[in-house]
Amino acid sequence: MKTKNIYDIIAIISTIGILCWMVTDYFGGMVIYLFSYGVIIFPVIILYIVSFFDTLISTAKRGITQNKTKVIFHGLVLVAIFLTNMFQSDIFKSKRVLTATLKDDQFHYTLIFRKDGNCENEVSGIFGFQEIYHGKYKFYGDTIIFAKKPYDNDFIPDTLLIDRKAKAIFIEKDKTGKFTTTKEWLNHFEIE
Repeated sequence: MKTKNIYDIIAIISTIGILCWMVTDYFGGMVIYLFSYGVIIFPVIILYIVSFFDTLISTAKRGITQNKTKVIFHGLVLVAIFLTNMFQSDIFKSKRVLTATLKDDQFHYTLIFRKDGNCENEVSGIFGFQEIYHGKYKFYGDTIIFAKKPYDNDFIPDTLLIDRKAKAIFIEKDKTGKFTTTKEWLNHFEIE
């Protein structure tokens, strides 16, 4: 087998490995998978880096036509990075109306309320953990009521109180059913 074919195969395998690793970002976070499957991912990263620099040097010496396979596969990673960033940005989403964050000792919960009635709960944790829950809401004065809850547990109730003076969204109610408007740990989201 020619050396050129070996470098092409390394480019293909390492690119597929990097793309698979990038997909893990949608299933909890790339860092978590790096720690869990480091024996597989580290060699793929090293192969990719070596292959990428080989592609740059080889393309500079011999041109793109001699290195089509490597250029196409390394280009796929760049396209995937670009598309991932576009998908995760706010460019194609409705304008933000209100954003608030609750900081826990292990997680940050960021509620994003959009103009079109959609909302997101971005949960970020240690080691790059990230999960996004989608829901729907309606504002009723200073109250937020979720039509579809943006989470999978009962940590955040279906009704929240906005206190713009305190720059907070309160989530706890007292025994009488009124919202507790004193800022305490884990009872409010800080409005950004």
